[in-house]
Amino acid sequence: MSQSLFEPYVLGSLTLKNRVVMAPMTRTRALGNVPAAITATYYAQRAEAGLIVTEGTSPSPDGLGYANIPGLFNAAQVEGWRAVTQAVHAEGGKIFVQLMHTGRVGHSANLPSGARVLGPSARTLDGEMFTLAHGMQPHTAPVAMSGDDIAAAIQAYADSAALAIEAGFDGVELHGANGYLIDQFLNAATNDRTDAWGGSVEGRAHFALEVTRRVVARIGAERVGIRLSPYGAFNGMVPDADMDALFNHLASALSDIGIVYLHQVDHSSMGAPAIPVALTQAMRAAFKGAYIVSGGLDAERAQAAIDAGRGDLAAFGRPFISNPRLVSRLRRGAELLPADASTFYAPGPEGYIDYPVDP
Repeated sequence: MSQSLFEPYVLGSLTLKNRVVMAPMTRTRALGNVPAAITATYYAQRAEAGLIVTEGTSPSPDGLGYANIPGLFNAAQVEGWRAVTQAVHAEGGKIFVQLMHTGRVGHSANLPSGARVLGPSARTLDGEMFTLAHGMQPHTAPVAMSGDDIAAAIQAYADSAALAIEAGFDGVELHGANGYLIDQFLNAATNDRTDAWGGSVEGRAHFALEVTRRVVARIGAERVGIRLSPYGAFNGMVPDADMDALFNHLASALSDIGIVYLHQVDHSSMGAPAIPVALTQAMRAAFKGAYIVSGGLDAERAQAAIDAGRGDLAAFGRPFISNPRLVSRLRRGAELLPADASTFYAPGPEGYIDYPVDP
């Protein structure tokens, strides 16, 4: 029997209002890496979604590679996020925080004193990134992580997950996609290690699975999801001959751990290679929890994915920026308002909380 995109869905211990997920999107409004009052307004405006996944939020000072992204590792950040979760819950919404350590995707000028740009290997990302202090700058060369660095990063994810629950989040999504730290361990373009954290499929998956296990041990499997991007091309990721085997192994192992969802993002609509249909089918079959599909969806394609059993929930990104009540607009087939790309990462309320909030 077909299940509508707009019907409730039981996700672990949560009952979602619908199967529409607001995908995580970087918005760089967190001055001092602390969520502001306007952040609570922004997410509350969009609480019509069945589930909100926040922008990428660093579990440690080392993971703050971009300017003005939020963290979740100190008391001020917990208080900032608590205002967000309270505002979303007051509107009847559910919200997970996405824990994103940027790894080598960063610049030292964006990091607090004493923090370092880290990666599984000392491979510098090509290109430049914005810094508040110096404008556009080449990416900082990363320090290849030692065993102690890896242990500290895993601990940071677990500690941040505990703070997320303290701040009132319904759960956490581990960002294992788009070329950030977890994905850097998965990808041979950024991981040339020959120890237990690299080399084989099992070695490259080791960090992702250890982070997941530690976070689950801390806050419970029903509160943990993960985002993966097989065949992704962001931030220097490159597919290799072992990619299908790697992601099949991951899907099966993550299912054994028992996390509540796997969020697969396909960036082919933005120029990345398409994920092979056979790989998606194999991952879907291997993972027994909820499956979120995302990547250039509209209501028709999202419903088709649910009807075909390719996913249980469907995530939408940029349409949520300019259409706070996106679910209502999709439900009635209304025209979507366009988003102003020039304000995606600009400071302040413009292009953030000033789009019309209508049904």
